[in-house]
Amino acid sequence: MEEQIVDQVQFRREKLARLKEMNVKPYGERYNVSHSISEVRKIYGTVAEEEKSNETVRLAGRIMALRGHGKVIFSDLRDLDDIIQLYVRKNDLGEGKFDIFKLVDIGDLIGVEGNIFKTKKGELSLYVTDFVPLAKCLNPLPEKWHGLKDTEIRYRKRYLDLIINPDVRKTFITRTKIVRSIRELLDRKGFFEVETPCMNTITGGANARPFITHHNALDMDLYMRIATELHLKRLIVGGLEKVYEIGRIYRNEGISTKHNPEFTTLEVYEAYSDYEGMMTLAEDIISTVAENTTGTELEYDGKKVNLKPPFTRITMDEALKKYAGTGLSELRDLNFARSKAKELGIDGVNELNVSNLIDKIFECTVEPHLIQPTFILDYPVELSPLAKKKDEDPTLTYRFELFIINFEVANAFSELNDPADQKERFLEQMKQRDAGDLEAQMLDEDYIEALEYGMPPAGGMGIGIDRLAMLFTDSPSIRDVILFPLMKPVK
Repeated sequence: MEEQIVDQVQFRREKLARLKEMNVKPYGERYNVSHSISEVRKIYGTVAEEEKSNETVRLAGRIMALRGHGKVIFSDLRDLDDIIQLYVRKNDLGEGKFDIFKLVDIGDLIGVEGNIFKTKKGELSLYVTDFVPLAKCLNPLPEKWHGLKDTEIRYRKRYLDLIINPDVRKTFITRTKIVRSIRELLDRKGFFEVETPCMNTITGGANARPFITHHNALDMDLYMRIATELHLKRLIVGGLEKVYEIGRIYRNEGISTKHNPEFTTLEVYEAYSDYEGMMTLAEDIISTVAENTTGTELEYDGKKVNLKPPFTRITMDEALKKYAGTGLSELRDLNFARSKAKELGIDGVNELNVSNLIDKIFECTVEPHLIQPTFILDYPVELSPLAKKKDEDPTLTYRFELFIINFEVANAFSELNDPADQKERFLEQMKQRDAGDLEAQMLDEDYIEALEYGMPPAGGMGIGIDRLAMLFTDSPSIRDVILFPLMKPVK
């Protein structure tokens, strides 16, 4: 097999040399395209069989198949989202140009000009009257549907994945539509899109282990951001009452079907709102994205969901009692929580604190049941260092997470705006950090000072863009919706 590939590469390089000998540019210049192939199908789909259009069209794309010999060659040309058959005849193209076309390989990029017609079999085709080489493909493409099923190769060489698998293109086009839908919705609602630093002297805004980098000129270590939260809330203090950011986040964590160390989130904050307002906004975002992509009824991993609001609401305590057989008050007892975790087969129980144990037990018992869109409300204060405490029960916070098909897609709360309470929470986090929890948050004195100037009551929410893309494209792994996921180096 390797010898065949080597032979094909050599054969293609010989064709490249022949093109140069014929004074033909194998890597062309700008080519003015008149239509996309999908536009051609819409405009000329009703052309009668064997009837040529009067208009000349100019298309560009990649050759995906070559058939025929002698004085007639058939080939398939693909552009961004469609494919069309080319009919190339020596008598029409001319001997010189036809000889050049015979040096075209599968994978080459070309520009073509001609008239649209339908074959006797009813296939819409382009009757080629002229063509221009645009880029020679020197390496043979993997055989369609057979040569690029290895996920390692697909992720490492995404460009080949995009060339060979049309569904992969659709996945990333859908991802673009998701982001565009969110931006348009928030812009209509009067939110300002902003940008905040990716490198910080203190890490915060989430419980996660950061990446550390070094600034040579200042000779200081910096942390890649694990969230955009604390900077966005500084803007709320400053009077920008509705802000959002769609940006990259970096967390030094493991890789799984739901986790990549570099990923994208939406974080949105609204002054004078709360977590109830964020629930309404979450429903608006999810349903709007659905309407602009798949529709509000979709299927993921064989499971059907309806994304039309309102979504189900249940407290964390109710959910644990229903699916774990025990509530938050019992699980706050460290020994009981460890016993329950061991019963469930959770690893490393003796190294986990109460908040970690509650989180793990919830993940193990409740999440598998959360198929339809469900808001889990009122998280314990131990799990929510940035959320406001509930008036009626200070052991809980005004916080929710939205789950769809077993995984979290959004996290939100009524923002904590009491600087004294916030500092106390940070200090508790620092105790956990000193005890070995590298995901616990740091004390951010500058943020405390910002709160001391007064932050209005606010609602804030984070939504995982990658997980939304997984949901709306029925993708089993986060790496299927990130163009270039992190991979181990090839040995």
